Amino acid sequence: MPSSSDTPPPLLRFPAEVRAAYQGFCCTRDEAALRVVIFAAVLDFMPKSSAHSRVDALRPEQRLIEDLGFDSLAVAETVFFFEDLFQVTIKNEEILALRTVGELGDFVARRLREKAPVA
Repeated sequence: MPSSSDTPPPLLRFPAEVRAAYQGFCCTRDEAALRVVIFAAVLDFMPKSSAHSRVDALRPEQRLIEDLGFDSLAVAETVFFFEDLFQVTIKNEEILALRTVGELGDFVARRLREKAPVA
C-alpha cells in the first residue's frame, strides 16, 4: 500500500484504492489503473446537482454534460486536476471536444502515452 508521502497532493482526499491505482499506473503504465483514477476524479468533480448517484459506477458512454450534469466550471476543475496530477497541459479546445467519460479517459491516456519517456 502506498504511503501518504508517495501520494501527490491532488490525490490525498481520494480513497486508498484510487491512490494505489495511481501508484500502479506510475510504476507499470497500466491503463486500467489509470482509468480507476480518471473515473474517481470524474465522480469527485461531478456537480452535486447531478442526477447520477455517486454510488453507481460510471460507464464510458455517459455524457459529461447531459448525463452527469457537468457545467463549464466542473469541466475546468477536472482539467486542472488532471494537469496538476499528471503534469500535462490540456488546451481548452481539446477538452471541449470531449463528450463522454470514455472520451475523457482515452484523451488522458493518449496524452500520457505521448508524454511517456522513450526507453
